[in-house]
Amino acid sequence: MTLTPRSQLTRPEASLLLAWYDRHHRELPWRVDPKMHAAGIRPDPYFVWLSEVMLQQTTVQAVKAYFLKFISVWPTVVDLAAADREEVLKAWAGLGYYARARNLIKCAEEVVDRFGGKFPDTVEELASLPGIGDYTSAAIAAIAFNRRALVMDGNVERVISRVFAIEMPLPAAKPLMRACLDAITPQDRPGDFAQAMMDLGATVCSPRRPACVFCPWRNDCRAFAQGDPEPFPFKAPKKEKPVRLGAAFVALDDAGRVLLRKRGEKGLLGGMTEVPTTDWTARQDGATDPEAAPFAADWQEKGMVTHVFTHFQLRLTIYFAKVMEASDDHGWWEPVANLEGQALPTVMKKAIAVAIGEKRQK
Repeated sequence: MTLTPRSQLTRPEASLLLAWYDRHHRELPWRVDPKMHAAGIRPDPYFVWLSEVMLQQTTVQAVKAYFLKFISVWPTVVDLAAADREEVLKAWAGLGYYARARNLIKCAEEVVDRFGGKFPDTVEELASLPGIGDYTSAAIAAIAFNRRALVMDGNVERVISRVFAIEMPLPAAKPLMRACLDAITPQDRPGDFAQAMMDLGATVCSPRRPACVFCPWRNDCRAFAQGDPEPFPFKAPKKEKPVRLGAAFVALDDAGRVLLRKRGEKGLLGGMTEVPTTDWTARQDGATDPEAAPFAADWQEKGMVTHVFTHFQLRLTIYFAKVMEASDDHGWWEPVANLEGQALPTVMKKAIAVAIGEKRQK
């Protein structure tokens, strides 16, 4: 492999990346083929917004099925704004980070109320909507409306850090990365450029063993010139997440129904469905013994579930009880066969699986 001397490196040309993107772009259900853009056909802003919200902390492969389900049930933002909240939460169950789902509903309602059911086309107005931050507002503005906005996700950060050999660790390097991205983002086809950067990072400039031989920018990449792009981007050491403890109580009646209840609207997993649990938050533990159960029964310890949230790790001790007489005092009783249709977050599905076994849930 012949490396280009750093003294001969130039700023990477957007045109090279766009030409690569035209040939090698990923086909995703929320995108429009770039060949259609010349005819003035742009991606639906609703599709772009929905996909970007779903993609936060979630992989593309996992999002595809959820996205297709959402647009089949709620094909427009007006439909989503009028949707039953519980149905939306049920459709979201499994994607995690449930504040996104709550903000999804609020945002759809505001698009209808404030903007007549049409997404605004500026970064500033988009950022004023619930759940839309700097990244998502820039992504919608660029991809859906072809605005020159700086779209920087993890894939883009990796590409920028390698092309410019930025050795400053994240997150301190973000302003410098943003300035570098600004220097190479073109006026022409900024939406395609943003998606091209994402695709390059996802398919070629990957975290491990980047396929530099296929990269349209390899001759202008400083990390490639140094001979080892893989360590980029550098990251500051992560702090260990605190561990929080609690207990979950899975009750099954003679009819094969599980006791469920709804969490409060505020806080972690707000508005979602759960089996009864002790109180636990990112800041404090909950009780872990059977004395904390919602009602008296022959509670048997079945094991432990560990689930990692953004700011802490939760360890739930799981208790199971067979109930002869089902009471509605503590929630409602749902047939095991119907659990997949409930708004159960992943941690609750884990708890039920430990208590009654995978086969009983199907």
